[in-house]
Amino acid sequence: MLRRVRVVEREVLSPRMLRLTFEGEGLEAMGDRGPAASVRLLVPEPGSDELVLPKWNGNEFLSADGSRPLLRTFTPLRVDRDAGRLDLEIVRHPGGAVSSWAGRCAVGSPAAISGPGAGHDLDVEATRYLILGDETALPAMGQLLGALPASIAAEVHVEVADEAAVTMLGPDGRASVRWHVNADQNRPGAALVSRITAMTQLDSGTHLFAAGEAAAMQAIRKHLFAALGLDRSLATIRGYWSRAR
Repeated sequence: MLRRVRVVEREVLSPRMLRLTFEGEGLEAMGDRGPAASVRLLVPEPGSDELVLPKWNGNEFLSADGSRPLLRTFTPLRVDRDAGRLDLEIVRHPGGAVSSWAGRCAVGSPAAISGPGAGHDLDVEATRYLILGDETALPAMGQLLGALPASIAAEVHVEVADEAAVTMLGPDGRASVRWHVNADQNRPGAALVSRITAMTQLDSGTHLFAAGEAAAMQAIRKHLFAALGLDRSLATIRGYWSRAR
């Protein structure tokens, strides 16, 4: 179900990242699907300020002409059900249709939200989490750190494109956070891939969570599952965006 919303706050966090706050119908009724849950954001077509809701055909949303609407998936930074508000952090990628809209939208701009989709099922048997992600995964990583039981330590690696994106991450001293600045936009995720391909095994009791650029995540999957033969139940790997798109 798509809920009509509008932008009520817009904040520039860094040259690449924006935070948008939305209000609208039904946000107060959104369920809690756990850490790293997702919503989909629908925005107007380029050149238009009017939002036209697509139709659900039983499998996907389609516009009246049969084309796919501008619909992208995000992990909400925060959902305030009492206030009926939702915050998204959007990384502006060159040529990205929704990120381009986010760069020019104003307070009052219309949009629509669907979801939430299922989040991450915590591995409560783990004694340690190894968490990796780029800027697009910051909300998911923050939620995951906040949800970990006190008995589980965390090692976190975050790849960003510029120093301005480096922020505090982690609710307490249990999390060791390392920031990697990679200004080479031709190789997004390179620092995260290097961290994993240097591994010869995953330490006992560790669960790995990785999210970011799709090709980088595929390289991480290949090393863990093909080269190391890791049990797939010990790793959660999600491609959040594709440089090719």
